[in-house]
Amino acid sequence: MPDEQTYLEQLRRRAQELPFFRLIGLEVIDIEPGRSVLSIEHRNDLTQPVGILHGGVMSTLIDTGIAYALLAREENHDLIRSGGSLVAIDLRVKFFRPVSRGTITCSSTVTRLGRRIMHGESIVTDHEGKEVARGDSTYTTVARNEYTRGGTEPLGPATALAAGTP
Repeated sequence: MPDEQTYLEQLRRRAQELPFFRLIGLEVIDIEPGRSVLSIEHRNDLTQPVGILHGGVMSTLIDTGIAYALLAREENHDLIRSGGSLVAIDLRVKFFRPVSRGTITCSSTVTRLGRRIMHGESIVTDHEGKEVARGDSTYTTVARNEYTRGGTEPLGPATALAAGTP
């Protein structure tokens, strides 16, 4: 069984390999149990028609930040190693400022950790450190047999860590 640091490095490495994260330029800056820091650089192909960063991109950053803060918690390691996963059942986002350039950074923390229901919060800041969005999400656990009923294997941290792939 990998130690805590190895597990966290595996999470970070898998994030770098996920096609969707590469597509939008999502980067895991820091990850530790119950906390994560992620970022995305403003790009023209990630904007809505008037040139500001699309709200869906910020929502993705918030959702993913909370997910990684939860995945890093030791209480979830066995679930992930067994091929299970965490799935958002609620996501709320509030937008405060438009982002038209620079990097946005999302700091996420776990605020409640139950056996099946978990909650986290995120704050998104722009390149000047100003808060541009805030969000929270509720997650639940999903065992491997619950999401493989359709016959397909997902590509993600859970599958790779369950298989022991670094």
